[in-house]
Amino acid sequence: MAVNREQAPLKVVLTDVNAKVVEAWRAAFADTPGIEIRKGSILDEKVDTWVTPTNSRGRMDGGVDAAIKRHLGAGIQLRVQRAIRDRFAGTLPVGSAVCVPSGAVNPKFLISTPTMESSSQNVSETLNVALACAAAFQAIHQQNKIAPGSITSVALVGMGARTGGVPARVCANLMWTGYTLFNDYHFEDYDDLRSTIVAQLDDIESAPVEKRVRIAPPQRSISRR
Repeated sequence: MAVNREQAPLKVVLTDVNAKVVEAWRAAFADTPGIEIRKGSILDEKVDTWVTPTNSRGRMDGGVDAAIKRHLGAGIQLRVQRAIRDRFAGTLPVGSAVCVPSGAVNPKFLISTPTMESSSQNVSETLNVALACAAAFQAIHQQNKIAPGSITSVALVGMGARTGGVPARVCANLMWTGYTLFNDYHFEDYDDLRSTIVAQLDDIESAPVEKRVRIAPPQRSISRR
């Protein structure tokens, strides 16, 4: 894990058709510069990559996943599942992500990150939103390491707020946690990312829904650039 001191600016768009999610984002990200928040469909966003909340098998059969598959064509699911098979032996753990070419001009890439293991699973009592959001942003780090500057803008929806049953304010706060972690740190390993988040958020269920948590990786694990 490395402290990220030279992160190039990334345009981040948070967009959702759910007005409650949009309102919650505005509260959670009120003091966070460089974030664009609007009510609407991710399909309308002109950015380098879209982030889709998926399941561990990469089956794009519901919610935002299904809308994106209809928009980009069935081949996008094949690319996502091939990446999951090649990199994760067919099952993508929550707190991991894959970034694949979309096959389109807009967006150039699709990042799939699971908020749930199986379709239509309620994840309202889990940390899955923070894990998924952090993993999505770390996938951007990894893609830009392979091809510098290939992702300069990204659009995300409210993770887990629809099918997963996560309350809008909780969703927004956990996504804030994932985003701020992206700005501070680059995890080379998703296992390290997951263990770091879970260790610090494990008791968040008893905290007020307004609480935002900034993750601080253990000092002994940090290598300075």
